[in-house]
Amino acid sequence: MTSAATTHIKVGIVGGTGYTGVELLRLLSQHPNAQLTAITSRKEDGLPVADMYPNLRGRTDLCFQTPDKAALHECDVVFFATPHGVAMSQAEQLLKHNVRIIDLAADFRLQDTSAFEKWYKMPHACTDILREAAYGLVELNREKVAAARVIGNPGCYPTTVLLGLAPLFGGSKPLVDCGRIIADCKSGVSGAGRNLAVGSMFSEASDNFKAYGLGGHRHQAEITEQLQALAGEPVGLTFVPHLVPMIRGMFSTIYVNILPEARDTDFQALFEQRYADEAFVDVMPAGSVPETRSVRASNTLRIAVHRPDGGDQLIILVVQDNLVKGASGQAVQNMNLMFGLPESTGLEQVAVLP
Repeated sequence: MTSAATTHIKVGIVGGTGYTGVELLRLLSQHPNAQLTAITSRKEDGLPVADMYPNLRGRTDLCFQTPDKAALHECDVVFFATPHGVAMSQAEQLLKHNVRIIDLAADFRLQDTSAFEKWYKMPHACTDILREAAYGLVELNREKVAAARVIGNPGCYPTTVLLGLAPLFGGSKPLVDCGRIIADCKSGVSGAGRNLAVGSMFSEASDNFKAYGLGGHRHQAEITEQLQALAGEPVGLTFVPHLVPMIRGMFSTIYVNILPEARDTDFQALFEQRYADEAFVDVMPAGSVPETRSVRASNTLRIAVHRPDGGDQLIILVVQDNLVKGASGQAVQNMNLMFGLPESTGLEQVAVLP
């Protein structure tokens, strides 16, 4: 097993043909401590990775392999960029070989297995491993992530909502009404993945804007579970996701009501202090309005706090790249922490403009 001080971390990726898989490849191919060792795809067995993703020409000479050919058990860490259910089917065998696991799907996000089974329509295959898994939102769970063998990488929407609300639950009691939280969230089309679907086609998604998941979205259970842990009490969350006609980007607008006893709180200062030492959370100056392009292709999440007319409502604006901080960049951030590296290693890319 690779120790925290080892220079090279042997990395495997299961499911490398999707958007989160190629984003992992982009980031890890530039990571000074990562040694790309294996990448799997049943359909593309034998195909050079750079033939599918020409942006990686000269960066990796790996070919896709079927899972039975790939030497995943020889890796130090394996990322699962796969559909739900794949990681938990392979976790036990990998752990027997002292391979750490970072799952970008939902297999190890929800400790409530009944909620998992409700939203993902499958039984959980390894509840014993689930119990030891750490929820991989580093800014909230740093110590557990560092010590973990298995990480449930957070969903993209939950990352924005949880980091947008966490400072309000950091004291002895919440500063806002936990029973009335509204999260109005928008994502680019890449959040739907690379599989062919009518709603993701250019002629369907372009020049259009729509809400979806109003009857219930699986990320709501994840957000609620983590918020209740932060608040120490039940929460009432209205969560409405939307699809916007852009490739990358996520913008969440969160509305909460300030409790009477918290009216004198300087919320701008509260957020600035909470995230002062975080490498990837930028609390913008008072009055700012963040833009999704300001985080494109970076692992940075930006937050702006607004209190209209000094009243009792707080509006929190949060932006991130859904494929980086919302998925693969966050997964690499978790890997860095698990192996004793600075969290920003390999993740210092500046956002792309225009």
